[in-house]
Amino acid sequence: MATERPIRGEGHDWSDGVFLVDKPEGPTSFAMVRRIRWLLGIKKVGHAGTLDPFASGLLIVCAGRAATRCIDSFMGGRKTYQARLQLGVETETQDPEGAVTRTMAVPPLDQSTLATCLQGHVGPQMQAPPYYSAAKHKGKPLYAYAREGVLIEKAAKPIEIHSLDFLRYDATTRQLDVEVVCSRGTYVRVLAADIGRALGCGAYLIGLRRTASGSFAVADSLSGAELFAETGLQLLLDHRRSIDMALGGVEASSL
Repeated sequence: MATERPIRGEGHDWSDGVFLVDKPEGPTSFAMVRRIRWLLGIKKVGHAGTLDPFASGLLIVCAGRAATRCIDSFMGGRKTYQARLQLGVETETQDPEGAVTRTMAVPPLDQSTLATCLQGHVGPQMQAPPYYSAAKHKGKPLYAYAREGVLIEKAAKPIEIHSLDFLRYDATTRQLDVEVVCSRGTYVRVLAADIGRALGCGAYLIGLRRTASGSFAVADSLSGAELFAETGLQLLLDHRRSIDMALGGVEASSL
């Protein structure tokens, strides 16, 4: 990792733009933002839709005052995820970061049974934020309350699961892989828990990768892991998108 702060070039507007980042598993979304902020030497950097530390995939990062003003525009549109569910186990956070709260036997399951169950979760529906989430209550995230032993229930909001496709199932590990296309504001770990309950054995989300958001795809993103190498700044320069270019993609996808 470079130990000295990069020097911004004079007369260049490269600091104002949009970057598609493939966030690796492990770091928080804010850690990626913090790294880009440091590389560019500017304060105004934000992302359009967080990913939990255990998740990977597409993170849309806006750098510069003009770009950060467009964050809400980039957050719209459908999201596509590849998700892995661990059947037979439930955790307090519905993901790998929480303690196991229950284990159950998993019945014999075939592709037809699983596909039918998945289709039952497609369509418009109401979904409440989980206790361990960044949703706010009186200006404080729900996870902060939950860590103090206070569980805050928020009102359910309308979301939509546009498609939920079976990918594979390993009967030995009892792990189910699916692809989810959903609306903004959907908690995939809540969906995973719902699927587990419908199957009668419980489940939690052990893996999540965002492959698309609106018109943006992870296939077009830069490696988030490589941002921590000495060549991180050059990588950013090579993958910068102008604000107009990025907004053009949003407008085209809404037609």
